[in-house]
Amino acid sequence: MSRPWLRDERTELAAERILDAAERVFTERGVGATEMSHIAQAAGCSRATLYRYFDSRHALQVAYMHRQTHRVVQDIARHLQHLTDPRERLIEAILAALAAVRDDPALAAWFTSADSTHSAELATASPILETLCAAFLGDPSDPDTRLRARWLLRIIVSLLSTPGHDPTDERTMIELFAAPVLSPP
Repeated sequence: MSRPWLRDERTELAAERILDAAERVFTERGVGATEMSHIAQAAGCSRATLYRYFDSRHALQVAYMHRQTHRVVQDIARHLQHLTDPRERLIEAILAALAAVRDDPALAAWFTSADSTHSAELATASPILETLCAAFLGDPSDPDTRLRARWLLRIIVSLLSTPGHDPTDERTMIELFAAPVLSPP
């Protein structure tokens, strides 16, 4: 008797293994220089097997970005537990997101000068990232909240692609220019 749930579990494990391999290759080669053949080799599978799980390089990159985003969001939520002021939560969330990406070599690889344009396009086109930002800001079904979420995402991507002079400079920019616009009305 066939057990489809085992097949689903194996499929998920195989996809995770491929994404883990992609992470290693992104760190070593950079995102733009990484080819599917590099990831297949690092994962110990054929390119055909890789394409069975991810039908394109773009699909693999989006899956990786979404997986890592969920991990970063969980870390940020833990970091913000003790904060109750909405403005301070927003400022600290942005700073924590920047730190999480910069402190992780695989994520930082997405925002080198060679890869930042592609990464910005992927991030700002992601409905999942927009929804996560909207949920943080308020009601994700509210059009105004979604607009503020897109702006929040652009601010984070901009600071990752073109950092401020130092952490104090970035905090000041966020306090002066992001918090007043993005804080709940």
